[in-house]
Amino acid sequence: MCGRYTTLAPKPVLEKRFDASFKADADPNYNAAPSQRLPVILNTEPGQIQLLQWGLIPGWVKDLKAAPKPINARAETLPEKPSFRQLLQRRRCLVPADSFYEWQVTAQGKVPHRILLRNEEPFAFAGLWDEWLDKATGEVRPTFTIITTDPNELMAPIHNRMPVMLQGREAELAWLDDTVSLADHQALLHPYPADLMRAYAVTTRVNSPAHNDASVLEAA
Repeated sequence: MCGRYTTLAPKPVLEKRFDASFKADADPNYNAAPSQRLPVILNTEPGQIQLLQWGLIPGWVKDLKAAPKPINARAETLPEKPSFRQLLQRRRCLVPADSFYEWQVTAQGKVPHRILLRNEEPFAFAGLWDEWLDKATGEVRPTFTIITTDPNELMAPIHNRMPVMLQGREAELAWLDDTVSLADHQALLHPYPADLMRAYAVTTRVNSPAHNDASVLEAA
């Protein structure tokens, strides 16, 4: 799964990297967590970086309190689940990031790791999004989920899943492109090359989303 990540690159860097402008201000985030509003680029507005809540609320949900709000969706089963299949067809998004955290189960307990590209450049997770309408208030709440896949050689000793990190600008644009076929979109959802990534253990300070500063990046 992917339950925490970072967006540390300054606003101008992200805008240049993704050829998109921020619709609202967003501070650097050292410990992005579910339920937070985080930068996302929608297939319907690829020139804008918007803030969406992490934790998908499908548009068909009636009972918001009882509804699950998945932060991840498995790449392998997207075409099999009606709600995800429809979003794969019409509501895809890029989730900018520059690293993510995962917890390795050991005899001594869970050890958090930070995983990033070797060049430390920003990248994008493949995501799905939707809008939920509160009929009582008229409020429209956009939300997103991050797609996960099998781990690569770097991630396998740490966890049995990893987020889909789209490899290169061409893949990112293809993911947003509505004219690309469902099969070709699905083909983009594979593990990132392990030799282009690195990982290191960090302290358990990252365990709490309340700790959102540079100290969570420090090696254990």
